[in-house]
Amino acid sequence: MTRHTILLIEDNPDDAELTRIAFAEAGIDGQLVVVGDGADALDYLFARGRHAQRDAADLPSIVLLDLNLPKLDGREVLQALRANPATRGLPVVVLTTSTEPFDVEASYALGVNSYIRKPVDFGKFVEVVKQIGLYWLVLNHPRN
Repeated sequence: MTRHTILLIEDNPDDAELTRIAFAEAGIDGQLVVVGDGADALDYLFARGRHAQRDAADLPSIVLLDLNLPKLDGREVLQALRANPATRGLPVVVLTTSTEPFDVEASYALGVNSYIRKPVDFGKFVEVVKQIGLYWLVLNHPRN
């Protein structure tokens, strides 16, 4: 696989570390950037605040988005991404513990590309991360 940037928007440090380990175990070659809240995620993506030195045109290959975040929740982050022409086509995968029908429907209504429930079992979680990486970073042909 070629090297990609993967933005993980996750407020739970344990889940972020498990995701990092899962990507490594799945053999996915990428830089995993972790931000812990919705406001920091938008600052990263739009190169403002503490991320102002970042090139805003250098977008991640994929965004993995938790829904329950401090400051701005995942739905608000998704809405802001889809409202901005620069990030409208960015692949966003909700990766969350929620299977509430409202969360699933609201996410798709706001333009998420995929909605995946995080497995509790680590082995299954690694397999899910491997499948995410294989599809979105290898098989999928992104928009330019």
